[in-house]
Amino acid sequence: MKNKTIDELQFRALLRDGMSIMFGGFMGIGTPHYLVDEIIKSGVKDLTLIGNDTGFVDTGVGPLIASGQVKKVIASHIGTNPETGRKMIAGELEVALVPQGTLAEQIRAGGAGLGGFLTLTGVGTVVAENKQTITLDGITYLLERPLRADLAILESHHADRLGNLVYRLTARNFNPLMALAADLVVAQYDGIRETGELDPERIVTPGALVDYLFAGAGL
Repeated sequence: MKNKTIDELQFRALLRDGMSIMFGGFMGIGTPHYLVDEIIKSGVKDLTLIGNDTGFVDTGVGPLIASGQVKKVIASHIGTNPETGRKMIAGELEVALVPQGTLAEQIRAGGAGLGGFLTLTGVGTVVAENKQTITLDGITYLLERPLRADLAILESHHADRLGNLVYRLTARNFNPLMALAADLVVAQYDGIRETGELDPERIVTPGALVDYLFAGAGL
């Protein structure tokens, strides 16, 4: 059985300049902050981050925004992190704001291998700029394209040696979707269990989707 657990140096070896990185979390809840810290320490730059939001200045991916290593953000909102807004206005950071449901479905479509999907959300607004519209039965929809990433970093509550993941309450949020939509998946865990110890009914992300596991602090 492959040992999926990696340490800090092994994780940093997976990173490179210009990567696109999906991160789980909603206002920092469900974001693997130890992995975020390792990305900062690695010094990689020109990153594209894909996630619901940019957290707060010191929470979620906020410290990564502040470090200047991010070139572009694709998110639903940035209002809780004033540093993101400051960098955007100063031209230091490109920000693409996407309606939350659309963002989730773009990621799901990327994981499902779909070419895109039709939605009413954003029709007739700035969201529709430079996007194709399709009219069916007299109703106009936007064609939204799927999103994928080079790397997804996830936060799980418990994992087993095979990489099966259990999430804690609302920390589940975007994590399961992103496990399907990235070429490489690294999951941070709070606790590790032996194979067979996790209740199969509680496993949300199967280990077949997880390439590597990373321990939280002190584990």
